[in-house]
Amino acid sequence: MSDVQRDKLFYDLADAYISVANQQLNEAKPSQVSAAALFAASRFNAFVIAAASGSKAQMIAEKEAAIAYFMDQYEKMLRENIDEHLSRFDQTGA
Repeated sequence: MSDVQRDKLFYDLADAYISVANQQLNEAKPSQVSAAALFAASRFNAFVIAAASGSKAQMIAEKEAAIAYFMDQYEKMLRENIDEHLSRFDQTGA
């Protein structure tokens, strides 16, 4: 996640999404909440890609690079967060 500027606003935004997901656990299984969050992120990121494109042709031309970028960022963030949970697993159990 070194490409992402880690500042207070970034974490506040992320924490707001996590708070919504935690509330949804009262109504749905963790796997359902996770799937919905992934879908929402992909839908919003598709919007971001479209909004940044000057034309349909540009969006088509840059589609694979954009997908590769978001996939790479997600993998880095997921690995970092799993490692964080592993580092405190014995103390918290999760």
